[in-house]
Amino acid sequence: MRSLLLVTLILVGCDETTPAMDAGSDAGPPAALDAGEQPLPDPPMSEPGRHDVTVLETRRVIPGDGFPAETVAQHSNNNLDVIRHDGRVYLAWRTAPDHYAGPDTVIHVVSSADELVWDFEGSYTMGTDLREPRFLSLGGSLFLYIAVLGSNQLAFEPMGVMVTERRADGTWTALEAVPGLDGYIAWRTRTERGTPYMTAYLGGEHIYLFDGLPLSVDLLTTTDGRAWTPVDPARRTIYMGGGSETDFTIGDDGTLFGIIRNEAGDDSGWGSMVCRAPAGDLANWDCHNDPRKYDSPLMFWHDGEAYLVGRRQVTQTGNYDLMTRRGTHTAQTAANQIPYTQTPKRCALWRYVQSEDRIAFVLDLPSGGDTCFPAWLEGESADEIVLYNYSNDVDDPATARLAWNQGQVGDTFIYRHVLRFTPR
Repeated sequence: MRSLLLVTLILVGCDETTPAMDAGSDAGPPAALDAGEQPLPDPPMSEPGRHDVTVLETRRVIPGDGFPAETVAQHSNNNLDVIRHDGRVYLAWRTAPDHYAGPDTVIHVVSSADELVWDFEGSYTMGTDLREPRFLSLGGSLFLYIAVLGSNQLAFEPMGVMVTERRADGTWTALEAVPGLDGYIAWRTRTERGTPYMTAYLGGEHIYLFDGLPLSVDLLTTTDGRAWTPVDPARRTIYMGGGSETDFTIGDDGTLFGIIRNEAGDDSGWGSMVCRAPAGDLANWDCHNDPRKYDSPLMFWHDGEAYLVGRRQVTQTGNYDLMTRRGTHTAQTAANQIPYTQTPKRCALWRYVQSEDRIAFVLDLPSGGDTCFPAWLEGESADEIVLYNYSNDVDDPATARLAWNQGQVGDTFIYRHVLRFTPR
């Protein structure tokens, strides 16, 4: 079970007043400051690399028009995935009374030819928490993977991964357990250079038990969408320590660039692990610590650059690791985690600086409060991509001032963003 103190802080919210949106942020104009309130620090200096990146369009999708009556949106609309398959866009998302585990969680699935009018594909509920919907298009079928967790909002209880398959005739199979993934969370499923991959982590319950026990991250592949095997049979686990949510992309020369959220911490510190692996040996990850925590990481390759979309903490340093180095591992983890819940957040685009193996800030998406669980599609032109993401109301100036724990008990919405990458 999570630390009761931590959960209490998350549910109740902090008493401190949180300041306005960053000046110059792409998330909209700053809210007016009341007497005695301080503005947030400026966002990090943008390092756009080979491209100047701009947000062309932001549109709220859920709740919204064009959705079938079967897909009722509750207060919390967050964890999501999108994919193009057989000429249509498929969208899956989690909807629930709030951000926390409970029995009323539903995963809705819809599809669309134009991303404006959506057809009903299915809804999944099991009387317990469901998260991390993940699509994979393989061999003419579309697979959807769903993580099953408990219903106690004071606990993080991974129970395994379920899968359903949309066959060529348009029917979906019944949910069934993915063999060999009991207790796992499948974080990302993707196809890179024609090969299907899954990153999955085991031991997620240890993150919020603050017990210091290690988690493991595995890199898997499949031929049928159901049986997943190690990419390298000699190295199923690519990382063991405090890391969990993991994603990667592969460059034109076959080099892998990866990121691991290191929330629970280990001998390297807390925050994230910035990783790479050589072409031809993709399970051999070489990683080093970054004190920032890029929650819900998504990576993609675009025109010679490896990009990351992940949560940004809006503080002077942006660091999750506060470098206390006092007391036990449990005490240090709590010392990082509790303040983190009390600060504003953004969903940001970052760049993997390949020559230095570090992560550089590019821009903030319109976002605030409880935000950042991105998925992406290629855009209508070669210089555009589409990002789906969730946030508290980006049109409400008060959202800019919400701490993360405050946003988690408010309404969240799903947005569609179009980004343009202009060569410099």
